[in-house]
Amino acid sequence: MVSAIFEVPGDSRARRLLEEAGIETEDGELILEREILANGKSRAFAGSRPVTAALLRELAPYLGDIHGQHDQQRLFDPGSQREMLDAYAGAGELLASVAALYHQWRSCSLELEQLERAGQETLRLADLWTFQRREIEAAALKPGEDAELEAERRRLQNVSRLEENAAAAFAALYESEDSSLARLRQAARRLDELCRIDPALEDARAALRPAEIAVEEAAFALRDYLGKLEADPARLERVEARLAALDKLKRKYGATVEEILAFLEDVRRRLEALESSGERRAALEARRAELAASYESAARALSERRRDAAAALERQVEAELAALAMERTVFQVRFEAGEWSESGLDSIGFLVSPNPGEQPRPIEKVASGGEISRIALALKTCLESRQPMEQGGAPRTLVFDEVDAGIGGGTAEAVGRRLKQIAASNQVLCVTHLAQIAAFADHHYAVGKREANGRVAAEIREIQGEERTREIGRMLSGARLTPEALKHAEQLIRE
Repeated sequence: MVSAIFEVPGDSRARRLLEEAGIETEDGELILEREILANGKSRAFAGSRPVTAALLRELAPYLGDIHGQHDQQRLFDPGSQREMLDAYAGAGELLASVAALYHQWRSCSLELEQLERAGQETLRLADLWTFQRREIEAAALKPGEDAELEAERRRLQNVSRLEENAAAAFAALYESEDSSLARLRQAARRLDELCRIDPALEDARAALRPAEIAVEEAAFALRDYLGKLEADPARLERVEARLAALDKLKRKYGATVEEILAFLEDVRRRLEALESSGERRAALEARRAELAASYESAARALSERRRDAAAALERQVEAELAALAMERTVFQVRFEAGEWSESGLDSIGFLVSPNPGEQPRPIEKVASGGEISRIALALKTCLESRQPMEQGGAPRTLVFDEVDAGIGGGTAEAVGRRLKQIAASNQVLCVTHLAQIAAFADHHYAVGKREANGRVAAEIREIQGEERTREIGRMLSGARLTPEALKHAEQLIRE
């Protein structure tokens, strides 16, 4: 488990990220922990609460920065160079505005392209939609019409059977001498006589009255029905023709009249959208032109900010390089017109000329390993001189992992002085093999390996006083520590 305590300024972006995640700090201090289990899995904690690696990645830029040999490759990437210049220029808000305008403009352009492609296909379908709309509208459909016509057709096709059955039912209920109504009335008369003798049968007599009324109403309904029934071959023919027309529409547009009407509404909407697509296209074109103008204005402002910052960065980097034994180095920021992008209109590159009489060229083509290390340190120094101001004066933890690769002697001493200068406003952790750099440290830790119980373990310990002098002497002389190396070590520490 690795644990660290960071001081988090109250008005910093890191504090806001922690608040959004529901993590509290104690007196402005945050404890971060990472635990790696034996099976290779790991867990992270912030303020004793489990957090994701994604949150740690978000927090990292506001708490610390690591610069090692592999990180120097970022110097060769134009995108990273542009990011360095933007950080130096303090162009974060302006860059965010340019990116937002670019994405809006791009989204508008894509919608226009899609509308154009869809418009071409839609125009080919417009004639078909118009024909379909006219065909369905000409039919003048009504919801439920097909069911009503089917019922009417069955009636017209079976008039004789309907008359025969309705007449027989009417006779059985009402008209014949032995009808249901006649028998009910006969039974009612018998019950009337019984009730005059024995009132206990009044309930039975009362139960017959609703039955008489129901039979009488059913008979009258049948009589009215019989009065309306008549064979109408002409009407049957019209019904058959209407149903045939509906079946034709159903085969094309839906299984029911309701589905056909829904299809008609869809066709109408498409034709209305086609009619209004011209207005939509004109509105999108106007919006795109407006966004393009706003983007160009913001991008030009960003370019001006970058150019002003580039001039200052060139002067400051050259001054830093002079202090790192590269006195006659020329450092330039090259600007070229690029395509529209979320980062603006500029294509940016860092050029350097380490030797007089040479034209500045891209860093990776002219600089040696040691020179690249010093250029990286110079840029880091310049960026750090600006970033604390942007973060409200908040110091950060800066880790330099063998930034001294490829250098030595007086150059190494100059690098050490520069690291000491950065440490005046930040916490600096430096991994180095050079005594000239280690001598500048406020605290000196020695890292070594030892074997215990058949396994090799790494250990770290702080060294002070005479032990530190001997360690720096060893770094100067190698495996055999000489009196001269000890004297040189004492002098380095004293200076």
